[in-house]
Amino acid sequence: MHADRTSFDAYLKFLAEASHDGTPKVLETQHALSLHFDALATQSFMSRKDPDKLVLGYTRTMMGFLLLHPVPARISMIGLGGGSLAKYCYRHLPNTKIVAIEINPAVIALREQFQIPPDDERLEVVCADGADYVANQDARPDVILVDGFLADGMPVQLGTADFYAACHARLADTGVLVANFLESDPDIPLYLEEVSTAFGQSMSISLSEDSSNYTLFAWKGAHKLPSLDALIARARILETAHSLSLTAAARRLKRGERLASDRAAWSKLARPQLRY
Repeated sequence: MHADRTSFDAYLKFLAEASHDGTPKVLETQHALSLHFDALATQSFMSRKDPDKLVLGYTRTMMGFLLLHPVPARISMIGLGGGSLAKYCYRHLPNTKIVAIEINPAVIALREQFQIPPDDERLEVVCADGADYVANQDARPDVILVDGFLADGMPVQLGTADFYAACHARLADTGVLVANFLESDPDIPLYLEEVSTAFGQSMSISLSEDSSNYTLFAWKGAHKLPSLDALIARARILETAHSLSLTAAARRLKRGERLASDRAAWSKLARPQLRY
């Protein structure tokens, strides 16, 4: 009871002190740490018991790139946050070089609090604009993960035709782009149109595992995804090494391919944001 009370008091204190200027704040309770830019939305969530666990459903869905690229040599991540994806990949993909690009130095300053490992030969955190980094770096990652957000939503530069073209050009020949979109973002149809200018029909979009976000996959190489049976077979092998629902992710990925090819349905993806 005392511990529950302590966590409740911490939450009340957080609500009272939460700012609306985009400054990152950390809510610490008995069981978890979470990162926020305001009192309304959670940017990242870490379990104290298992700091490397992917708690939020959209992060688990983004790991569906393993179905297309199970052993990437290099991953570029736009947006560090509390480091959930960076920590998971660092732990479970030991042969992968991970570069996390974060525009906000105040977020990077929280890396020790969220138990993000220090930089080494496998992990590097770069303070930069993610769109500029993709456009100007020479390295060719196998996977680009886009999960960059400010207090008022996704930065404009991460949803343009130029950005998606730069991602396509930068990715290795069989590379995969994965992007996280807020479910309530009315510009999702526009993002899909811009993605299609770079990747054509090689894309899939669906609700994330917890149905709070949409996850986009776009890929180079083969025009179509493998069959559902082939994806499920891959998922079952991968699930022996990863505590992820990759079989469900395979079904979601294949359904999302059909949805992404139906432009008439795109306008239904973004649900109106509630305003009070």
